[in-house]
Amino acid sequence: MPQPSILVIDDEEVMRDVMSRLLEQEGYSVTLTSTPSEGLEALSGGVYDVILLDLMLPEKNGLVLLPEILQVDPDAVVIILTAYGSIESAVQATRGGAFDFLTKPFQNDQFLLAVRNGITKRNLEAENRQLKKNFREQFAFQSIVGKSEQMNQVFELIGQVGPSRSTVLITGESGTGKELVAKALHNCSNRANRPFVAVNSGTIPSELLESELFGHVKGAFTGATATKKGLFEIANEGTIFLDEVGTIPLETQAKLLRVIQEREFRRVGGLENIKVDVRILAATNIDLKHAVETGAFREDLFYRLNVITLTLPSLRERKEDIALLVEHFVVKYSSENGRPPCRFDQQALRTLMEYDWPGNVRELENLVERAVVLAPADGVITRDLFPRDLLHSSSVGLGRLGALNHGGALKELMQDYERNLIVAALEKTAWNQKKAADLLRVNATTLNEKLKRLKIKVP
Repeated sequence: MPQPSILVIDDEEVMRDVMSRLLEQEGYSVTLTSTPSEGLEALSGGVYDVILLDLMLPEKNGLVLLPEILQVDPDAVVIILTAYGSIESAVQATRGGAFDFLTKPFQNDQFLLAVRNGITKRNLEAENRQLKKNFREQFAFQSIVGKSEQMNQVFELIGQVGPSRSTVLITGESGTGKELVAKALHNCSNRANRPFVAVNSGTIPSELLESELFGHVKGAFTGATATKKGLFEIANEGTIFLDEVGTIPLETQAKLLRVIQEREFRRVGGLENIKVDVRILAATNIDLKHAVETGAFREDLFYRLNVITLTLPSLRERKEDIALLVEHFVVKYSSENGRPPCRFDQQALRTLMEYDWPGNVRELENLVERAVVLAPADGVITRDLFPRDLLHSSSVGLGRLGALNHGGALKELMQDYERNLIVAALEKTAWNQKKAADLLRVNATTLNEKLKRLKIKVP
């Protein structure tokens, strides 16, 4: 463990010598300065556990120097040193952020106790900050479920990018969890205790969007009966998440660009420039590059938003996460609906694995919530509780035709179609291979060969 470091700012040479000797005997590392400028220079070059600050100094007194110290190091533990006649000023200093004060001449034991208490305070605050940071990082991923390689890459990128103030563009299909990722980025940052404001640009009428984002002054338009803060003001010192950013009108895009570049804006109908410190996260499920090419999105805004891109995989690209997601949603909706714990049987889970999930995680979540609410008394959820369109798609392979949009080859599609037919026959016959072979009008040997070739596991 490193030595506690002490900075002394005192213009009396005798006092500096006395304090230095006492502190070094305790094993502390001591830096001695005699003027405010020397003290600030030392502070700018290092971090100190305790700062011993004389109240009466040349150039400026300790009351003036204290806020300058706290500006350099907001967590500084400052002990004021004062003569008896200046106790009132010392009390004033403690109200201004000093940790404690000592009157000269002081008792050695009293002096060392004050320093030890200051070091303890500094250590406790550092531990508290680390615990909060660890908690934020753990909480950041609680709602994002996955253990696939694709999701591990997402988690890693969140951990790297979250603590920065860089703008992040989150891309992916609808329902993949872009807002959850935005919240995780916010929770991993030093803005975690400040506002997180989500704006779904696609659901706000274009004529109202500018007022929602930037606010308006009284009388700016019909119905503006009072001045209103916009969402950027509400998110000041925090994070604003612009979902469906590709739907923002071109005129509003120009004003959004100014906020990113200048960190200021004007309310609708206002003349005052309002400064804000906001981290911007944006999300889209459309190809913004194509939108730029067609003139639907500003190129300069695209490059301002696309500082770091985080792409979320679709659910069909990470099917190994389905069972984990199902378990997560079962716990969530059983608790919310006051239902006893329930579970999906193997056939039900197998059906979920065979479906293509065009609505991604959101569609799976809705299905699980429905199944939990409709679950029988024994708590076992079967595929009978699934919507018909899902059963149809998973059993005859129609959902797999969506793979054509992703470059699926004919051979792969035919294998998927064959696999789904065989699974459907096995499920209908309770996984009796002889009966399934009869249903498919093939002999049992042929079916067994297909099971091996298509890697269909029979329970």
